[in-house]
Amino acid sequence: MNEPTGRRERKKAQTRKALADAALRLFTERGFDNVGVRDVAEAADVAVTTLFKHFPSKEALVFDEDEGQEAALVAAVHDRAPGRSVLHALRDHLAQTRMAAGRDTPEFGTFVALVDSTPALQEYMHRMWLRHEKALVTALTEATGAPEGDIRTAALARFVMESPSLVRGRSDPQKALREVFDLLEHGWGNAPF
Repeated sequence: MNEPTGRRERKKAQTRKALADAALRLFTERGFDNVGVRDVAEAADVAVTTLFKHFPSKEALVFDEDEGQEAALVAAVHDRAPGRSVLHALRDHLAQTRMAAGRDTPEFGTFVALVDSTPALQEYMHRMWLRHEKALVTALTEATGAPEGDIRTAALARFVMESPSLVRGRSDPQKALREVFDLLEHGWGNAPF
């Protein structure tokens, strides 16, 4: 008989996590370019074909939360409380996820160092972020009724997507994020420069 979907999904999630954890450990220890997908599969005790069922590329192993991040970003727009602005919903979403606890841990620092030192991972992250930005533009267009191709919607999506990198490394990233979103909401009108 068929296995229950819940159990199957849990098993897939466990395998996916084992692969991502093994990849990050190996990439950190040996360097991204010195580790092959076969090494990762062996470390996770799965076949290479299983690895590719879960991850389309070697680079994707590092960004294992890619799909979930995009879905959560779109949900922040679509599932916001009635009367709540899109801008406030996105600010709060980023404050809770992109600036969340754990981002200031040594493990996260190791992840950032790995990505920053590996051109292939930087390129992959850039392409991934562009996909997320396009998904956000679509969600904003649907939520606000803006015409397709509206430059304001595209600009808002771009600034929202760039805000975490702008505030990373600041002494108070939460405060810096609020300042970025205050600027997006109120503009440069009263700025002293």
